[in-house]
Amino acid sequence: MSQGSATRYPLVLVPGMLGFIRLLLYPYWFGIISALRRDGATVIAVQVSPLNSTEVRGEQLLARIEEILHDTGAEKVNLIGHSQGSLTARYAAAKRPDQVASVTSVAGPNHGSELADYLHDHYPADSARGRLLTFFLWLISALMCLLETGYRGPRLPVDIPASHQSLTTAGVALFNQRYPQGLPDTWGGHGPEVVNGVRYYSWSGTLQPGKTDRGCNLFDGTNRSCRLFARTFVREAGHCDGMVGRYSSHLGTVIGDQYPMDHFDIVNQSLGLVGKGAEPVRLFVEHAARLKAAGV
Repeated sequence: MSQGSATRYPLVLVPGMLGFIRLLLYPYWFGIISALRRDGATVIAVQVSPLNSTEVRGEQLLARIEEILHDTGAEKVNLIGHSQGSLTARYAAAKRPDQVASVTSVAGPNHGSELADYLHDHYPADSARGRLLTFFLWLISALMCLLETGYRGPRLPVDIPASHQSLTTAGVALFNQRYPQGLPDTWGGHGPEVVNGVRYYSWSGTLQPGKTDRGCNLFDGTNRSCRLFARTFVREAGHCDGMVGRYSSHLGTVIGDQYPMDHFDIVNQSLGLVGKGAEPVRLFVEHAARLKAAGV
């Protein structure tokens, strides 16, 4: 077995909003964990509240990190977060830099999501449309809880308004004031690679021209959803993955921000039905090698 991904510290994968470990037999990180393990990595997928504030999710992650350190004997972990999972990982690293070797943001809304802003403006919580959206999200969360087979801990609290606010531009701006580690000084730039001993990285994708991104996305309904969501973007119109803008995703060393992937492709979801030219699993394996080379 290859040891190219055998990092010094375990890789801990943190899901985004409405995230999970495994629904029945279907994993959130489709094909990624198995590829990393084949290449020698110790990988642990964790669960936090699927719908809640970044701070609540972050405290849950800190508790899980304590368990992982105890179980593995490791001194630190490498956190890789997708979407809101990136903010969750940033919170944990800011609170306990002594326990976190690196934070990697994968399509993370590190300056907020224009989609969340649109929903905030057009579906206010006290309106009929807002209440309908809240009920719909609660229903999805409840169904996912019933189907979850990868998590066996206590029931995790759900707070849909807090979850939504945590992803808006204004909500993330407040978060960034408290936890600025790894953020670029200029819009669209790189952030510092190391802060308080923690290494910061990021990568993200953008929707490509064409009706379906070509490739297997022809059969992928989430790609069509992302194309619909992308219409809500103004500042980064034409430069987003459907949920997160290209420059909003930047954190630490930016490995890439124009991979041909939508918000779900980038973690190989929809059974790996990604667009032409997309290789999300390879990005994770290469990044594990990068972390190994950095000594973490």
